[in-house]
Amino acid sequence: MTDQTPSGPLADLYAGRIGEPTTDDEVRGYWIFSLGVLVAVIGVIVFALTTPRTTARALGYALVALSPPLVMIGAIIRFPLRRSATTLAALGGLLTVAAIAYFFVIFPDGWSRSTGNEVVNALYAAGIVVIGLAGTIVPLVTDPVRADYKRMQETSAAAESARAETETELASVREELDTTTADLTEAEAHAETLEDELTHAQAEIESLRTSKARFELFEDRAGKARWRLRHRNGNVIAVAGQGYSSRGKAQQGLHSVRRNALGAGLLRIETAPEEAEAIADDDGPEPEDAAAPELAVPSATEALAATATFELFADNADEWRWRLRHDNGEIIGDSGEGYASKSNAKRALSRVREHVAAADYLRVDPTAFELFRDAAGEWRWRLIHENGNILADSGEGYSSRSKARQGAESVRTNAAAAAVDDGEGEPTGGDGDATIEVYEDNAGEWRWRLIHRNGNLIADSGEGYASKGGVEDAVERLKTYAGDADILDVGAAAFEIYEDNAGEWRWRLRHRNGNIVADSGEGYGSRSDAVEAVTNVKAHAPSAGEETVE
Repeated sequence: MTDQTPSGPLADLYAGRIGEPTTDDEVRGYWIFSLGVLVAVIGVIVFALTTPRTTARALGYALVALSPPLVMIGAIIRFPLRRSATTLAALGGLLTVAAIAYFFVIFPDGWSRSTGNEVVNALYAAGIVVIGLAGTIVPLVTDPVRADYKRMQETSAAAESARAETETELASVREELDTTTADLTEAEAHAETLEDELTHAQAEIESLRTSKARFELFEDRAGKARWRLRHRNGNVIAVAGQGYSSRGKAQQGLHSVRRNALGAGLLRIETAPEEAEAIADDDGPEPEDAAAPELAVPSATEALAATATFELFADNADEWRWRLRHDNGEIIGDSGEGYASKSNAKRALSRVREHVAAADYLRVDPTAFELFRDAAGEWRWRLIHENGNILADSGEGYSSRSKARQGAESVRTNAAAAAVDDGEGEPTGGDGDATIEVYEDNAGEWRWRLIHRNGNLIADSGEGYASKGGVEDAVERLKTYAGDADILDVGAAAFEIYEDNAGEWRWRLRHRNGNIVADSGEGYGSRSDAVEAVTNVKAHAPSAGEETVE
């Protein structure tokens, strides 16, 4: 017997038609046995079709005589016998082969139809006897081989288990090494700002542990960008004291408040009535909430008594959906798409519960770069329009967030001034350091790619277009919007506020992989109404009950 793992086409055929072999001897023995049977059949056919005392008839005799040794040797090899039995069987086989070979030498003149030939008969009989002894006597006078085979299997299994465990540990070490290397690279890139970011992060973490409110960005009636801090019960805690000329400046003011509010002292300023009235007029649409002296924080019992319920239902197309309905009957949000089964709809609902509370909302005005981590753990960016369309993506993954941001910055820097090469002449439309190439792919779809003059691919269209005109329109949008687009960091999920084709404002909860987890289900007359709807979903969804609507 052998302890090697069976392999090769014969072993595969054996495993597919008979069963999983444990040794190579098991496979070889079976096929030698089968060969013996096949040789006998061929020998009989040749014998029946040939003329007596001819070379062809001699071949028939030889094939029939070769069959019994092959059948016996195949069985001995297949059985779990000692190596001495296999060796003795091989010796017997050589004797029978020698007898058959001598038969060809003397046939037909030295071969008697009645008695044959003494030498041939003696050699052949000796060979059969030796093979028989190998299969019967040797196993009786030697120790059983099963115990050795069992020990061999146990040893082999232990070795295989140890090897698999070692490979798993090695893969884990490699993964940790890759992660450590990536983290080290990112840390080196941000070494100058690390201390400041750490301070801010600690303050934000402490704030998140205790905070029951969230900052919102909005436009006041004068069109100025402002921020306000809204408690989860809907009350406005604080509002920006002034309007800002742009959303970016409002965000800077918001971050300044977040950094400095935790350690700020208290200074009481007496204000004249007319000045207070002027400030109130300038504070935006909700000054009375902003001036509220205390927060009405709901108790644990009130929080559990949710004012909204998730409903699971089957639509007219027999697809399962969910919707979040307020106790007043208003539908706050819905799934936005149907699912093939109730369990799939429940899983989607669970994802909403998981992500909705911690999700910030992204203001895309009218475009923005999203930084996100894909399913493979690589960082990517995409340029999205407020209508939800993806105008461009990175085309490749990055090992760290900072490198993905550098890629997005490269697009912002190069897209507007890039020349356009449509393959029909000299590039036109720009004199920058990059070129936008328009081309037709192998599937007959039109695409674009942004190539730096050093040959590096900066970005591509991410999708194909049916016509050349379609991709040229996409290139024009890229050149128009990319330069002014903000860069947004997406966590696990984020709310997007956007204006649809009908001029109504909507929201959707988008996972970082690009999938829409939930949407508003209806349009709103203004952006602020859509933001209010997001606030309601964030307040009610985590604690909402669940029921199935028949």
